[in-house]
Amino acid sequence: MASWIPCLCGSAPCLLCRCCPSGNNSTITRLIYAFFLLLGVSVACVMLIPGMEEQLKKIPGFCDGGMGTTIPGVHGHVNCDVLVGYKAVYRVCFGMAMFFLLFSLLMIKVKSSNDPRAAVHNGFWFFKFATALAISVGAFFIPEGPFTTVWFYVGMSGAFCFILIQLVLLIDFAHSWNESWVEKMEEGNSRCWYAALLSATAVNYLLSLVAIVLFYVYYTHPEGCSENKTFISVNMLLCIGASVMSILPRIQESQPRSGLLQSSVITIYTMYLTWSAMTNEPGNCSSSMWLFRYTIQL
Repeated sequence: MASWIPCLCGSAPCLLCRCCPSGNNSTITRLIYAFFLLLGVSVACVMLIPGMEEQLKKIPGFCDGGMGTTIPGVHGHVNCDVLVGYKAVYRVCFGMAMFFLLFSLLMIKVKSSNDPRAAVHNGFWFFKFATALAISVGAFFIPEGPFTTVWFYVGMSGAFCFILIQLVLLIDFAHSWNESWVEKMEEGNSRCWYAALLSATAVNYLLSLVAIVLFYVYYTHPEGCSENKTFISVNMLLCIGASVMSILPRIQESQPRSGLLQSSVITIYTMYLTWSAMTNEPGNCSSSMWLFRYTIQL
């Protein structure tokens, strides 16, 4: 990846260094776009580092001296000092989303490298980087108004679609994984592959069980946190139901390669989503977990 950085500056460094891959290589192009996305995510993470809020408040109009702001799901006004890092993440993500949306619109109906627009897709990396940077920086100067609230709902809708796509890809990955190991088990050395398949499934379920226990310990209180208790319990029951369904005779008849491995992968992913949702939930239900994480960091 480091060898591609000079390519951002155009053809001259490539001629001098002879280090740049062909711009027509679709795999390299995808990797560079993935690097752009990774860079945007890294910058968004930096915005949440303690102490960064003091620098962000210097941006004209971004926090307006710590005035209150409103966010969906929270009644009344919230001190901007608390949300300034998250507002910065919204701006960075807005810039990256607009950058990729722009180029996705430019590439509509481009089906081969012979299309003149394919050259834009596979090259001009310096100008693309400058465009992404300009859009992201410009997003910080968007007046507050309803921007945060509207972009919150846009992000929530996009996140929902993204999770659905992730689930489809995970299920496909788990099916391919299971089919590969079952075929090897049938070809020979069945005990070894059967033990590997059983071990992978058991590890996934064991990690999921540990996660559920930790959720009840760190994200619930005996006197409250009913929402967290409900989400943990419902997700646990749904995962148990999906696991039982995967080994039912009718399911096995229509999908002979279906099994507990696929269900275990979805179960542990569901536990991750549950943890992510509770960690970002405003309120006091996750305060003990934040204290636990802070103690580990110390």
